[in-house]
Amino acid sequence: MKSRMKIYLSIAVILALILITWYATRPELESGAVIETTVKKGPFIISVTTTGELEAKSSENIFGPSPSSLREARLWQLKIDDIIPDGSIVDSGDYVARLDRTELTNKIKDQEIDIEQFQNNFTKTQLDTTMELRAARNDLVNLRYAMEEAQITVDQSIYEPPATQRQVQIELDRAQRSLDQAERNYSLKYEKAVANMSEVATALRKKQSEYEKLIALNAEFTIKAPKAGMVVYQRDWDGSKRGIGATISAWENVVATLPNLREMITKTYVNEIDISKVKTGQRVEIGVDAFPEKKFTGEVIEVANIGEQMRNSNAKVFEVKIEVNEFDSILRPAMTTKNIIITEEIQDARYVPLEAIYNLDSIQFVFTGGKRQQIIAGKSNENEIIILAGLDEGDKVRLSPPDKPENYRLSLLDPEVVASIRDSLNKTKPKEPAVKNDTPPANQPQGGRGKGAGKRPN
Repeated sequence: MKSRMKIYLSIAVILALILITWYATRPELESGAVIETTVKKGPFIISVTTTGELEAKSSENIFGPSPSSLREARLWQLKIDDIIPDGSIVDSGDYVARLDRTELTNKIKDQEIDIEQFQNNFTKTQLDTTMELRAARNDLVNLRYAMEEAQITVDQSIYEPPATQRQVQIELDRAQRSLDQAERNYSLKYEKAVANMSEVATALRKKQSEYEKLIALNAEFTIKAPKAGMVVYQRDWDGSKRGIGATISAWENVVATLPNLREMITKTYVNEIDISKVKTGQRVEIGVDAFPEKKFTGEVIEVANIGEQMRNSNAKVFEVKIEVNEFDSILRPAMTTKNIIITEEIQDARYVPLEAIYNLDSIQFVFTGGKRQQIIAGKSNENEIIILAGLDEGDKVRLSPPDKPENYRLSLLDPEVVASIRDSLNKTKPKEPAVKNDTPPANQPQGGRGKGAGKRPN
């Protein structure tokens, strides 16, 4: 009986020791709800999400007066006095805009005054030359009469003494020379009169031509549509629209555009950290903020080689143009778009949310099955990350650290497996672009720290 009691007592002591050991080593109960997720397997999409703005792939410009005419008229800047609302639908020949005519009107009035002065000068020169030539012709007639008289005197002197005959002959020769000189002078005066009239006539025609050009230019100040379409205001270098009060120049005279709405693109900007992932030909999922229920597809058609500084920011960005594959009449230029550029699609990948990954020195791990399981992570997108080793499909992992993570045993992978996977990753890892700041990419894992849990991966 005593031996049996000793056996029972020994069993009780052993059970008590087991309970004490289990209680001391068990993970403590969480103060809050445990949030878990399972390891998923399937296609893994890596993307870059940006905001863009729709614009027509091609468009026809609505021009103001021709640059050559403006420069000839010495009009360098023109203000838009009136323009129809942005987005108006017009037919060919419809009114679009009107430019300020104040400076041109003043020039036309100045030309009218100049033409009147040149016309008066033309008339004065014409009268002067007419009177001068008329006087010269009268002198020629008188000289001819004088020569005839001298000839008659010579004819009648045949019965006179030789001295008298010689005297009248000298008078005849003198009259002939005067007539010849007067005829030569008249010819020169006539040529001079023709030249003077040609000069004033040319000056008058030049002024009249300038005046006619200004009148023709005045008609061009009313802008009309070259064809049917939607009027979209032209943007200046600073992005502002050329509405009422804006100006055009003698070198850049586009007032508005008529976009081809059947072919649209969205222009967006990608930061310098993600630009290495973006290539022409990549598939894009496009959403329009104005119509959230509408979804479109697109393709990257152009990636800028040179970055630019964002306004009011130190960030460097690269312009990317995306062609919209579908046509929809609701799409309008300047609409804001959300663009998801699919940079890579990996089939049959195992992945978990970024929140499940933690760092301890150089080791990455997850909380699963009451332990800290080392994993090797691969590529990531904005929300999830690929698991290359350490987890299987369907395994449950925690999305938040436990209250006392140091009580969870750290389970390490085989070092040879880790080395093999990391070697293969280093061989295929693309070169990242140089980044001038230490700000981490937006799609890197973030999260708080738990005591002993390590930190989220950087």
